Amino acid sequence: MDTLAQFKDELGAEYQTTKKFFEVYPEDKNDYKPHEKSMSMTHLVTHIVEVFGWADTMLKTSDLDFANTDYQPKKLSTKEDLLQKLDENYKSSITAIDNAKEDDLTSTWALKNNGEELAKWTKYGSIRHSLNQITHHRAQLGVYYRLNDIPLPGSYGPSADHQQF
Repeated sequence: MDTLAQFKDELGAEYQTTKKFFEVYPEDKNDYKPHEKSMSMTHLVTHIVEVFGWADTMLKTSDLDFANTDYQPKKLSTKEDLLQKLDENYKSSITAIDNAKEDDLTSTWALKNNGEELAKWTKYGSIRHSLNQITHHRAQLGVYYRLNDIPLPGSYGPSADHQQF
């Protein structure tokens, strides 16, 4: 089985679907939260964009330690910024997948905080987890859109907004 080719195909499909969601992004709703404990819409879409770059990071490193990085996500609040960064992160992950070998998927990758291991997977498992995160957070974005009467693009077929009865 060519797992890397499957990851590449799946990431490509998720990219195309996410791109449709970002093309209708409501820039006037950046601060919207459906609940006080929810992320703002800007925070949510920025996170989705970040996840598209995770395969690149996971294939090139053995871990990510939150306490030992100065990385701060750039706040993305316009359709143009979202689509540009989505494209950059998608391409970086596709390049990393293209340059990887199947054996690379068997080594481990971990999330840490100040050396404490929070989660650990094989690189296969970590990439699988990131693909699940894309789907999960895009579904959250769909709820935000629905609550704001923004017609939903289809994800894995037509949405109720585009279905003909």
